[in-house]
Amino acid sequence: MSTRVSKLTKPLFRLTALALLFAPAAAFATDGYFQHGYGLKAKGMGGAATAMTLDSFGGANNPASMVWVGDRLDVGLDWFSPKRSAERTGSAAGLNGSAESGKSNFYIPEFGYNKMLGWNMSVGVSVYGNGGMNTTYPGGQISTAPGSTFTCPGFLGFPPSRAGTTPAPYNLLCGSGPLGVDLSQLVIAPTFAMKINKQHSFGISPLIGYQRFKADGLQGFSAFSNDQSKLTNNGYDSSTGFGVRLGWLGRVSDSVTLGAAYSTKIRMKKFDKYAGLFAEQGDFDMPENWNIGIAFKPASKFTVALDYQRINYGGVASVGNPSTNNGGGTAASFFINNSLGCNSCRGFGWSNVDVVKLGVEYRYDDRWTLRAGYNRSKNPIQARDVTFNILAPGVVQNHVTLGTTYDLDKQSELTLSYMHAYQKSVSGTSLFQTWTPGFGLGTGGTETIKMYQNALGIAYGRKFE
Repeated sequence: MSTRVSKLTKPLFRLTALALLFAPAAAFATDGYFQHGYGLKAKGMGGAATAMTLDSFGGANNPASMVWVGDRLDVGLDWFSPKRSAERTGSAAGLNGSAESGKSNFYIPEFGYNKMLGWNMSVGVSVYGNGGMNTTYPGGQISTAPGSTFTCPGFLGFPPSRAGTTPAPYNLLCGSGPLGVDLSQLVIAPTFAMKINKQHSFGISPLIGYQRFKADGLQGFSAFSNDQSKLTNNGYDSSTGFGVRLGWLGRVSDSVTLGAAYSTKIRMKKFDKYAGLFAEQGDFDMPENWNIGIAFKPASKFTVALDYQRINYGGVASVGNPSTNNGGGTAASFFINNSLGCNSCRGFGWSNVDVVKLGVEYRYDDRWTLRAGYNRSKNPIQARDVTFNILAPGVVQNHVTLGTTYDLDKQSELTLSYMHAYQKSVSGTSLFQTWTPGFGLGTGGTETIKMYQNALGIAYGRKFE
């Protein structure tokens, strides 16, 4: 057994090393900031995969499925293109402006490998981009003519533009230079699965998380940070952490398969360079999530899959804390300090997300398999939190998908998938209304964030007999 396991570990380590090289590429996602699905076959079915045995991405979907897929290798790449924009109008304080995020092409890799240990056990690994968020606004949207009192309110610690001086151009959040964030998350999930009989299996995947982050152009938040030196423009920081995913799959009849999986929170080390931005001194865990699913075969060539997923963004303080939190300080400290970086400080205000995924698969002939799907997620962003989420406008809800697999021969296949997320916008009163006391109601204006997305992926799969 030891020789056999040793032979298995070599390809696992090679895949893991290759995945780490591509880790920075996984930059944005759809159900909140998670991907709408994992594995190109699942993506073509709206992400529905909990009760499916399609490929070696069980570590991301349901670890128990791996013991049903046989010996195989999967390698894929997804081109992902989000279009993000933000606008502020109606500001009596001169803070109006709009901008589109510049970078819109990202490449998300995925790797999977599975090896059977007899008929009832398997070991494997799934390596996937968990998700992320990215914005790259060019800056310079807000400025006034010479003689204006100010552009952004310098008396609160913002870079001032005083009367009679040359006005500086500011970004939408009153910082200098380009504005944006870049968060990417990658998970390596070694997986063991076992059939307890011919109908039911269980699986476990230890989750090894890696993430990196940077923020630029947030000088306008300096007055509210507990540590201004660890707020913005510090380049990339990275962190690692651990969690676990458990799964069950049951073939309860010839036509019905059920599945369920649960992932703990992946507890990550803190982003030390951004301890003055994120709540809990730079902490940014990957949230707890769980999913259940059913796959029904009304005919031998036709499968309908339905998943429900719950993502508990609210359980991560840096993501779920309302952006209106003042850190528990006094009224004065609300405007001066102690509302970014502490345990109860400002976050992005994201609520927990419920996701429904519906997919269909049709085996057209000996070569072609066709897929389609629909994915609807709850929008995690409320109107009250729009200002902060100019940085992370993860508001899309409705996704439609198409996919196909072509068998090159008995062992090899190519899979394609396409996803379109329809444009969604959220508007709310700017938090500058509360950050600039003395101007009266309505001076902050109204902010709107919006986004739509497209994705196109290709994957190669090989079965080993």
